[in-house]
Amino acid sequence: MTYDDRDRGKKKEKAPLFEELLAYRQRADRTFHVPGHKNGKAYVGLDGAGPLAEVMTVDVTEISGTDDLHHPEGVIKEAQALAANCFGADESYFLVGGSTAGNLAMILTVCRKPGDVLLLQRNVHKSVLNGLMLAGARAVFLDPDIDAESGLPVAPSCHALAAALAVYPEARGVLVTMPNYYGMGINLKGIADLCHARNIPLLVDEAHGAHYGLHPDLPENALSCGADAVVQSTHKMLAAMTMGAMLHVQGELLDRNLLRQRLAMVQSSSPSYPVMASLDLARRLVHAQGPSAFTAGLAAVGAFKRGLAQLPRFGLLQPPQPWGPAAGTGTAGGQVPPPQDTAAVYTRQDPFKAVIYDRTGSLSGYGLQHALEARGCVPEMSDERHVVLLFTLGSTEEDANHLLWALRHIVEEEEETELLGVLNPPLTETKHNVSTWNNSGSVPPFSEPVSFSLTPAEPGDMESVAVEKCSGRIAAEMVIPYPPGIPILYPGELITNMTAERLTALGNAGAKCQGTADRTLRNILVFKNPRKQVTK
Repeated sequence: MTYDDRDRGKKKEKAPLFEELLAYRQRADRTFHVPGHKNGKAYVGLDGAGPLAEVMTVDVTEISGTDDLHHPEGVIKEAQALAANCFGADESYFLVGGSTAGNLAMILTVCRKPGDVLLLQRNVHKSVLNGLMLAGARAVFLDPDIDAESGLPVAPSCHALAAALAVYPEARGVLVTMPNYYGMGINLKGIADLCHARNIPLLVDEAHGAHYGLHPDLPENALSCGADAVVQSTHKMLAAMTMGAMLHVQGELLDRNLLRQRLAMVQSSSPSYPVMASLDLARRLVHAQGPSAFTAGLAAVGAFKRGLAQLPRFGLLQPPQPWGPAAGTGTAGGQVPPPQDTAAVYTRQDPFKAVIYDRTGSLSGYGLQHALEARGCVPEMSDERHVVLLFTLGSTEEDANHLLWALRHIVEEEEETELLGVLNPPLTETKHNVSTWNNSGSVPPFSEPVSFSLTPAEPGDMESVAVEKCSGRIAAEMVIPYPPGIPILYPGELITNMTAERLTALGNAGAKCQGTADRTLRNILVFKNPRKQVTK
């Protein structure tokens, strides 16, 4: 099966890979190939295995007709071409390892040799730091601007990026995360212009923005702002299975042959066909239906926000100014723009991310999350102040009404206990009462180059110290609160007083952190001898 670009408009209602898997199941051939479950037959008669066995009827491998993700010539090639047409890319690639695989591949493509410099946002996902390690790259970290009202980090300013580019003209590219986990963001055009004036690519981790640009009420996507390579978690905000993601590319600043090689390196040689088929279906859903695919979901979140307005106790996070290009993002020939003012830090809000908080401060974000969960509503996440409620194209007004009912009952029950003179029981659970999502501090706009390597530190060069005494030392291990997987520290980073205090709070709260030798986070590995300190 081949694909002709001229037929894209006619074929958007097709799901070629999914349709091939349905045909495979209907043929019911005798399988003398992997996988070993033999179309789920291995589980026949096993109690409770029915739903899983059903999925396995389309869990195949690279046989005649099903194509090959790493050398697509048939239905996968066609499905990826349809995805490129849907999302506005020159080329799109299916990812079966989540956005992690895309981030790794982007960095390994741009940073070709050890020592290459990449400019990037400091509060990136751990996969980005792992990509730096694999590439042996040097990172210049850009501090994200902080929204004054919420205290949440958004993105580096164009002013900070332009200043860093002036100091490090050898940079191979720029990587930013947009939107953040709260749905906050900016117009990326100014950042893209700065990159292109230097003839370097803009890489965007758009994991939470796969739906952007597909409806007039949604923010524009990174590709439309000029990004050269964009990773999206199609499973997060669209309808693919978990681990299903896409990498979209446009322009000539990335070596696509090298990119394909890197993707083959970081992804399994036996990719999941159900996951890939779900990417095909998720694309078909929004491609065929167009903006109407989001009608029900937007109606649901709209109903929730209207109802929330009748509950004055709860506030809703919103940009401090109307949508529009951020102040100071206009650039010409790569010239340094004026510094962003506070109002320009945060100009885009994903309408599907309803971020609420208790205006009275009686309930922290954690307390509000626990109260909602007790009433059958499970939020995406929370921090000391906020609760993030994630709606999608699959949300319903019934969902919104149940959420409003839960919030009304929280208010009513608290008012009743106050009238009775009964003290409210604490709505906090110690192990959850520290934010793992908002770990950005106030530091200079960009760092000196930080070298990353796969070479492990020698045990004799490290020592374990109490977290309370680690300030001023150099970290010898990664500290990654999870979720969301944004490292607080990486090996070689100077531990500031603010970071030490944050680590202490995380340890006291029993937060789950990946990468640490001491899982309780009472102690941390640092280097014994003074090393060149990072300007942070």
